[in-house]
Amino acid sequence: MSETSAEPSIDLAADLDTFFEQAVNAAVEQCGCETTEASRYYLVALLADYAKPNPLTGENLSRPLTLALHEAMHKVGLERFEHLRSLGDAVLYTRSFFADHLTNRGVELDYVSSLGARAYDQASAMLRRGSLDVSSDVFGELADNFSACVLIVSHVADQLYARSATSDRAMLKVYERWLRTGSSALADGLVQKGMMPVANDGTVH
Repeated sequence: MSETSAEPSIDLAADLDTFFEQAVNAAVEQCGCETTEASRYYLVALLADYAKPNPLTGENLSRPLTLALHEAMHKVGLERFEHLRSLGDAVLYTRSFFADHLTNRGVELDYVSSLGARAYDQASAMLRRGSLDVSSDVFGELADNFSACVLIVSHVADQLYARSATSDRAMLKVYERWLRTGSSALADGLVQKGMMPVANDGTVH
């Protein structure tokens, strides 16, 4: 599944881990999600990795996700694990940052989420079978709580989206996105820009 929509950029010279740690912790608190420290750490690392994507990351984002899952399932050993893990990451990122784009293309969001959860679950299964020497298994939690992970990462995405809006046109897009989603992160971003989001009359004050 390819994605070409422009998304807000961040300062790559900054300490990405610290930036995303603060963003993820704030998202967890505001969304009211129950997560372990391990899963929060993983989400922070995922977001930092996607700020500087590697070749496998780009490959997963530029092709049909169902095909990527099929191919990952036919690999063996560490290569299979890495492809499943990377695919789960790609689905989580795509589902969180590009939900509007997926919906506009007629893609069922629940189906996309099921692919990501399955990829993480299969990676977890490899750990449970002891086929890889990995000390801890966060992937089972990511699979079981995929919807909550989407909520957290989507909140971070909305924070970045609102933060990067510097023109009147961009702020209007933030407002329109807030109308569609009701995101508290977008609402906060509008308020920080000196605008009060009001849904009932279609205006921003």
